[in-house]
Amino acid sequence: MFDLGGLQIDGLIYAATLLFFIFDPFASVPMFIALTKGLDDRALISSANCAVLVAALLFSIFVLIGQPLLSLFGITAEGFRVAGGLVLLLMAMEIVFGLNLIRSGDQNVAWVIIATPILSGPGVISTAIILSSQFGPLTILLAGSFSLIITWVLMRNAHRVVKILGTTIIEVFSKVVGLLIAAIGIEYILGGITAWLSTHGAGLAITVL
Repeated sequence: MFDLGGLQIDGLIYAATLLFFIFDPFASVPMFIALTKGLDDRALISSANCAVLVAALLFSIFVLIGQPLLSLFGITAEGFRVAGGLVLLLMAMEIVFGLNLIRSGDQNVAWVIIATPILSGPGVISTAIILSSQFGPLTILLAGSFSLIITWVLMRNAHRVVKILGTTIIEVFSKVVGLLIAAIGIEYILGGITAWLSTHGAGLAITVL
């Protein structure tokens, strides 16, 4: 294992690769376009900047004090996953059916949702907590920065994609993305419930008996 001033190089490579796939920046861009539909170029760029900045702050907080923070509020990782899934489901209903369940005309909410639970969602947060205990906070902060920088570059240029495709294609594309977001939300909910039952199910059964 290579160690450079407390920075584990092999751990950095492993964590950067794992977090890149969990952050999934290429999947975040279509969702970003769908959520910011109708905004002008300046608003799109501003939303991209805010989303990545907030995601980076959340990621850093959970790397440094993630487990104590969740414990402080009595929140389990499973409960956080279910909550994230519910938010994604509401967001998907808004995109597919044209409802106003989340944004309600507030453009700022779009980048908040992109920041969490899409970028810094339950998967990223739980992974950050686990990896930081294995390789140290500095290694994981640098590893996460790799994916966030790529995400920032892609999202800042999303307005170019909108110009090329046009509003009609974006409208159809948004509906498809909405269905994908709904599927992700359901997976979050099912995963959280399954994990909770596997952790607490035995104790619950004993209590009932």
